Amino acid sequence: MPSESKWMPENRPNSHARKPLYTAAERARRDASRWTLVQGILAPVQFVIFLVSLALVLRYLATGEGYWAATLSILAKTATLYLIMITGAIWEKVVFGQYLLAPAFFWEDVFSFAVISLHSAYILALWTGFLTPEGLMILALAAYAAYAINAAQFVLKLRLARLDAAVTE
Repeated sequence: MPSESKWMPENRPNSHARKPLYTAAERARRDASRWTLVQGILAPVQFVIFLVSLALVLRYLATGEGYWAATLSILAKTATLYLIMITGAIWEKVVFGQYLLAPAFFWEDVFSFAVISLHSAYILALWTGFLTPEGLMILALAAYAAYAINAAQFVLKLRLARLDAAVTE
């Protein structure tokens, strides 16, 4: 019988094992926090606003019509983003003990700064008249692309949390 190699996949230490997203105490704080419900409501609301706004922005870029509708929708999306970021920071403080950059959500928070920066740049450019209407809409699309990536990061974390919960049950 051949000797078993430590390099065989079944004998190798699991180098891809990851730490669970939440400790038991963090999970308990997450589940008990009203901010979890707030995030659970705001996230899909923001996503719906994003989809409507994206359609309005693309319509304006394609037809030149509906500038104010697109602009108002971008402002609504940005306001919702600010709200979810503020309440998310509070949620992170309750669950992890710090307002931002908790290890479990470090990269999501870092990328969120880019998302907020792009949305804020849109507001600044709108307020100062720095960009043309087309330039503003392109900036909004850049902000929306960043938002879509960031939203995907958070959806993946939600999935990981559910997988962790299934393992611990």
